[in-house]
Amino acid sequence: MNDGGMIGNPAAQSVGQARRQLMVIFNPAAGRRRRRGMAQAMRLLEGRADIIHRRTAARGDAEAFARAALPGVIAVVAGGDGTANEVANGLLSAGGGELAVIPLGTANVLAAELGILDIASAAGVAAAGSLLTYRPGLANGRGFLMMAGAGFDAHVVAGVSPRLKRLFGKGAYVAETLRQLLRFSFPRYRVTIDGATHEAASVIVARGHFYGGRFVVAPEARLDSDELHVCLFRRGGRLRTIGYALALVLGRLHRLADVEIIRGRKIVIEGPPGDPVQGDGDLIGRLPVTIELSTIAIGLRRPRPCKRLA
Repeated sequence: MNDGGMIGNPAAQSVGQARRQLMVIFNPAAGRRRRRGMAQAMRLLEGRADIIHRRTAARGDAEAFARAALPGVIAVVAGGDGTANEVANGLLSAGGGELAVIPLGTANVLAAELGILDIASAAGVAAAGSLLTYRPGLANGRGFLMMAGAGFDAHVVAGVSPRLKRLFGKGAYVAETLRQLLRFSFPRYRVTIDGATHEAASVIVARGHFYGGRFVVAPEARLDSDELHVCLFRRGGRLRTIGYALALVLGRLHRLADVEIIRGRKIVIEGPPGDPVQGDGDLIGRLPVTIELSTIAIGLRRPRPCKRLA
């Protein structure tokens, strides 16, 4: 692959039809499975678009690449939700732009929310998908695409070793969850939603309905709605946290009597000062935090709707 170069044959395009320009952002140090996925995606994209390769070497590179992208260039994340979060923040700081995703990460929540099933469909969406105008969430000014949270899950995210995450994927989160069950003190959090105050043991502010993969945490949340869905977990403690996790896996979390989901536009979370705030599976801030929707929209590439037969 040609780092920073263009791949494709512009002369082969139809007269008067502009080819898309895709800036594919990828970590070349990713594991073997992800490198194979990247190679497959590039084979599918070659000839369908002009491709600029951008290779990350450190945290923050993807954000910088997206911020510096030329107008009209679609930023394609060949990675996971953390890289997509970086790219989204780069686009927000640049005043907007378009983002597509090739799911090569651990959970791939954004891809699931967009209806992207595999690498082949992701390549098709990047090359010829439709556009969803989307307002990300902001947590103290830092953008997130799918969710932000404070409490138990934020401590799990903050405690996960990046090295173990690369080696074991979701297994690293399972191990850290077990560790946090033994050491977390389960403090209370004060959550103010559009001026109304609530108390909770943990809180997740959802922009979409999936969480941690294809588990459903906020069943009515959708990317095309300008609302935040605040999931309040009323009770703390080890046994109740295990109960929440089982209910999530079984798809029954929202049915529990001590889980309440409230829609809102401005959310303030207070708790132990400096407590971690997670966004899209990475640490993005510390308490206290104010969460609301960005006034700047970005474009998300998604599958074109199927045409109904007459």
